[in-house]
Amino acid sequence: MTRKIVVLNPKGGSGKTTLATNLAAHYASSGFSTTLVDHDSQASSTRWLRKRATHLPAINGIAAFEKNARVTRSFLMRLPPGTTRVVVDTSAAIAAQDMPELVRDADAILVPVLPSDIDIHAASRCIADLLLVAKVKRREQRIGVVANRTRRNTLALQTLLRFLGTLDIPVVATLRDSAHYLRTSEQGLGLHEMKAYLVREDLATWQPLLAWLEGRFAEGAGLPAASLEAAG
Repeated sequence: MTRKIVVLNPKGGSGKTTLATNLAAHYASSGFSTTLVDHDSQASSTRWLRKRATHLPAINGIAAFEKNARVTRSFLMRLPPGTTRVVVDTSAAIAAQDMPELVRDADAILVPVLPSDIDIHAASRCIADLLLVAKVKRREQRIGVVANRTRRNTLALQTLLRFLGTLDIPVVATLRDSAHYLRTSEQGLGLHEMKAYLVREDLATWQPLLAWLEGRFAEGAGLPAASLEAAG
């Protein structure tokens, strides 16, 4: 069954692409037929895919931001047969009115947020739009917040965690501010594809996120599998 994860935050620089590419690499290296959908005109996810070595597990890429008058939109957005994981890297500055289509049949919606006042405010607005405009119901428990690029025992992190605690939205992971993510970006790798002894501490921070996602997929929540149109 196809499962769809949407990584969304209109605030630029929140780490959407890093989260999306590492998720795609994790699922591909775990044996899932994986597609990475890039909605951002900056094409960061698409460039990352082009850097992947041929010996690494294949990840299908869809450049959703491209316009091609010679083919239909549905043809451009088609998923390969047998796709079981779809990871969607959304664009920065996405309008609230565009959110309903992007998240309509997402099994999970991840909102990465950085520990700063500006980013906390942006994340608050994003979650409000998901609840009020996109009509994502709290009881579906599809939204998870990822505290990104954090440093232990800092005032900024404590402020972020206090804020997130007021939202009644789960914080599904607290990812470290680690130089290893730069390497994954430069080499078309995922954290889970690096030598485990080098990234052991980083991998540990991913376990709660991956466990939460698997719980979402197991529940199903009565949602339809990701469709061609919703992937676009």
